[in-house]
Amino acid sequence: MQRKRNSRRKLAEPLLWPSLPKLPILPWRRILDSVLLLSLLTAVYGGTLWLLDRPISTIKIEAPFERVMAVQVEAAITPFIHHGFLAADLPRIQAAIADLPWVERVAVRRSWPATLHVAITEERAAARWGEGGLLNVYGELFVTDTSHIPAELPALNGPEGSEREVAQRFFSLQKELQQRGLHAVSLSYDRRGSWHLGISNGMQVRFGTTDIDHRTGRFFKAMDQVLAGMADRVNYIDMRYTNGFAVGWKPSTAMKLAETGASTSNAW
Repeated sequence: MQRKRNSRRKLAEPLLWPSLPKLPILPWRRILDSVLLLSLLTAVYGGTLWLLDRPISTIKIEAPFERVMAVQVEAAITPFIHHGFLAADLPRIQAAIADLPWVERVAVRRSWPATLHVAITEERAAARWGEGGLLNVYGELFVTDTSHIPAELPALNGPEGSEREVAQRFFSLQKELQQRGLHAVSLSYDRRGSWHLGISNGMQVRFGTTDIDHRTGRFFKAMDQVLAGMADRVNYIDMRYTNGFAVGWKPSTAMKLAETGASTSNAW
């Protein structure tokens, strides 16, 4: 009988299950404190922004106001200032003002508590371009159609896209002429690539289409060595010759030369 009980006891022994991993003990109090602190900081930050982001009450504009009007600037700014002092998008405001005619540079900044400062530098017209365009001192076309063009501006002309090239050559010629007491009044570059210069004393210079730099050098050499003291009598100089140039005299001078039997053109 004893043997049977032992046999039953062995059969009734519990099965052994694999042990489960222990879960980590989380510092719930510390986590809760961090969440509360973060919420408090967020609320304080949002409340501060709400208090500071008051409507913009003043716009101060610093500009010469020779070409750009204050009403134009205010109209460009108005769509962007309804979001408040801090929310105002300064880059977009600056871009909107920069798109106005005659604006070269613009800077926009905030001034506490509700003021925008706008500083504008206006374009400086250096030459007219075509019928109604204006070039700045960098040779950039900043106005394409204007009804008011200062009479003292030189007249430049050329195919679309050649503005900077024509302006650079004009400024180079102008520098050389000023050293000789003259100044350029016009420079044209036609679609065939031919250059034509107008000078303040009425002289016209034809450079042609090739070797422009070389022909320009020969022109100033002729001015210094051959035509010194006679520039006011010259109607035109044609530099389109390989080894020389031709001179066309003004009518009064041409008549005198004809009377003396002198030629009205020269080669050099």
